[in-house]
Amino acid sequence: MSFGRAPKKKQPLDEVALYEYAIGALGRRMRTVAELKRAMRARVEENESGEAKIDRVVARLKEQRYLNDTIYASDYARLRQENSSFGKRRVQQDLIQKGVHANVIAKTLDAAYENVNEEELARQHLTRKRVRKPANEKEAARVMRMLVRAGFSTGVIFKILKKWDVDDEALSALESIDIEDNAGAE
Repeated sequence: MSFGRAPKKKQPLDEVALYEYAIGALGRRMRTVAELKRAMRARVEENESGEAKIDRVVARLKEQRYLNDTIYASDYARLRQENSSFGKRRVQQDLIQKGVHANVIAKTLDAAYENVNEEELARQHLTRKRVRKPANEKEAARVMRMLVRAGFSTGVIFKILKKWDVDDEALSALESIDIEDNAGAE
């Protein structure tokens, strides 16, 4: 027998309270339109009037320039590039997951990574993660997986591994694994 309280059903918010909730959510951290809509859906009734409230609040926030996916995407890309040394693919995947429109992502990433040397960014990532030159094939594969997760292309990864004098047998083994993995993903 449980003595815990039953969860209370929250009353749906009216438009003014929903706006205040949205301002508070944006005050805690930047959000995309899709993220904010997801958060607000739990605070309104589950019908057309609830969706209409959300749309009106989002329109008001956009009009007041509190909510802008283009600015969010450019700030996010810049911060991930500078602080995490992530590659273009990783930032693209993150923005897609956050609900940013594909056209906005494409324009933003083209601008953000226009003058960036991807190989140098990958080296910064490895330095940040304190990764040393791999001593064997297993360590080279680990470095490759880490860089793929960080969003770098296989071309850049192989350039780095070749400059580290990873033996040709290990590189060819990694290339064959990479080709097989990509074929299975398609």
